[in-house]
Amino acid sequence: MKAHARLAACFEGGRTVLRELRSMAPLTLLPKRGTGATAIVHLVNSATSPLGGDELKLTIRVGPGASLRISGVAATIALPGLHGEGSSSLVDIEVGEGGSLEYLPEPTVVTARARHSAVFKASLASGAYLHTREVLVLGRAGERPGSLVTTQHVTRDECPVLRQTLEIGDSTLDSSLAHLAGRRVLATDLVVGGPELSAASGDWWSRTPLAAGGILTTSLAPDAVTALKPLENP
Repeated sequence: MKAHARLAACFEGGRTVLRELRSMAPLTLLPKRGTGATAIVHLVNSATSPLGGDELKLTIRVGPGASLRISGVAATIALPGLHGEGSSSLVDIEVGEGGSLEYLPEPTVVTARARHSAVFKASLASGAYLHTREVLVLGRAGERPGSLVTTQHVTRDECPVLRQTLEIGDSTLDSSLAHLAGRRVLATDLVVGGPELSAASGDWWSRTPLAAGGILTTSLAPDAVTALKPLENP
């Protein structure tokens, strides 16, 4: 299955207006009615996905001064293809000057034998704001995960803010202290354009100011609830 969903927001009359809202199963975009300055859209997986062989793309454009929040409704389950095919997903974001985007999907569960590649790409104007979060769950209960390659590429005013790639699925590497230390859940939280915070760390989590601006918080835990605690209480 190949699917491309698209969302474009602009600022008009003192509020954010959704100028384009195009869903394509399994990527379904449901706007929430409201009167606030921020537009809220729920991202729903309307079919089992990503399944091996799927190619999914979500394009998000936030115009100057517009404010948009996209929230996931249910976890994404990466499943193997019938003949071992891999799946892929791309989130392509642009945020204009003074624009704001919160992109907060639900966790991604990498099931046994799945082969998934996920790319998150964001281009921000110098005065833009971005808050995004990724939570990876390695396998269902009692299950070893398949393989996952996840890439984040974020620029601000064409200057690289974050470029990182993580590969999951090698049991020896995943259990290493230099990688995931055998933890089942990895959560990362990125804020660009928000208040400055100092570096900090605790048991299996760290907060790092980035050289080009922004804050990256990373957490490892045996479950998603524990992994999210350091991200929600900076």
